[in-house]
Amino acid sequence: MSDGANVLDRAALALYLEAHIPGFAGLSAIEKFKSGQSNPTYLLTAASGRYVLRAKPPGQLLKSAHQVDREFRVMQALGATAVPVPRMLHLSGEDSPIGRMFYVMEFLDGRIFWDPSLPDAADPNKSSNDERTAVYDAMNATLAALHDVDVEAVDLSDFGKPGSYFERQFARWTSQYRASETEEIAAMDRLIAWLETHMPTDDGRVSLVHGDYRLDNMIFAKDEPRVIAVLDWELSTLGHPFADLAYQCMQWRLPHASGFRGLGGLDRAMLGLPSEEAYVAAYCRRRGIEGIGNWTFFLAFSFFRLAAICQGVYRRALDGNASNPEKARTYGEAVKLLAALAVELIDSKILTTER
Repeated sequence: MSDGANVLDRAALALYLEAHIPGFAGLSAIEKFKSGQSNPTYLLTAASGRYVLRAKPPGQLLKSAHQVDREFRVMQALGATAVPVPRMLHLSGEDSPIGRMFYVMEFLDGRIFWDPSLPDAADPNKSSNDERTAVYDAMNATLAALHDVDVEAVDLSDFGKPGSYFERQFARWTSQYRASETEEIAAMDRLIAWLETHMPTDDGRVSLVHGDYRLDNMIFAKDEPRVIAVLDWELSTLGHPFADLAYQCMQWRLPHASGFRGLGGLDRAMLGLPSEEAYVAAYCRRRGIEGIGNWTFFLAFSFFRLAAICQGVYRRALDGNASNPEKARTYGEAVKLLAALAVELIDSKILTTER
């Protein structure tokens, strides 16, 4: 590994894990995954099997960021539900052998689909479209199961503030966007103004939300279109379930040719992928909901939130604080793309309403 700050002391870690994880023995290799850069993630190979270690990054951190203990807590709680997650094995303290908090979970050998058009999803006994259709249906069923979790029953009723989710999120991300703003983007200003004047009243829906629910944050079984794990829970909290659903559907509107790996510009029907309407309808059917009002708002908010996140990354790149400055600078263009797509969405809604 070229990143010296993220190299782990194998000998010290081995002694620690053998003392804290029943059956753990013979740590022989540590390999850092390329993904999971926010919280460095490693594959541990040992005589007793393979494991995954996920840690806080080294150095000074914001108090509210990189809370791996929250990730550990939510996945440990979900282990007793219908939501598939890896088995949690150990959570360290800040005084661990690597000098920061980490957790260890089981390694699950399966498929991760990095391209949402699923070029690699093909069951030799079926048409590739059947496999793709089933993958998206499994993803839909898993999302519905997540939002059906009884947070009190799994001891997560204090995992976030209930109610007024969109108002609080809007205030937070507007503040962060303004703090990291580098130039005036008319579409972003218009989007913020539109969201503020179209904020829906709180309907009382509160669920455990993932916060980054998308295809490449899941592991599928090797031999069937079944979700065996949902990963990357660092943005999870108690919130409005439609935020997760809209975030996923927002990504499908993003250009496939962009770094966002969306489904925009692709013929979904030809690929066997559900339309947005069909996907939302399947979710509603699974959760016993007649339909979703204010859908344009939920989608527009998803674009806004992601744009605000990208703006923060871009500002850190300009300030010289990004881990990958060259890549981070592309986020500046991403902000403009997201804002433009959101404005296009709300304009189409206005035109539809005026007809």
